[in-house]
Amino acid sequence: MFDIGFWELILISVVGLVVLGPERLPVAIRSVSRWVGAARNMANSVKDEISQELKIQELQENLKKAEQMGMQDLSPDLQNSVDELKKAAADVQRPYAGNNEQTSATTSQKQD
Repeated sequence: MFDIGFWELILISVVGLVVLGPERLPVAIRSVSRWVGAARNMANSVKDEISQELKIQELQENLKKAEQMGMQDLSPDLQNSVDELKKAAADVQRPYAGNNEQTSATTSQKQD
């Protein structure tokens, strides 16, 4: 991440020991390591969120392409299944449409 070599780390440790002293150096190292850990966690979470959003966007684009292609390129078995589903959906809608017409007719008769 920072590309710090061994000798640079030794130099930073010696300067920290001289500036902070032996009592405050361990506390400073702990707090710096916590900050670095928090920064890494934040960067990883942002990276994961961006990756997830890109996957969602890719799925949406694929869905749009599939919608644009329509149902023309379906295999015969799949086309038969789709036709059966459409027929079943139409059959389900018919009784409810009939009930709504009967309900509105009886309601208008009661009002008269």
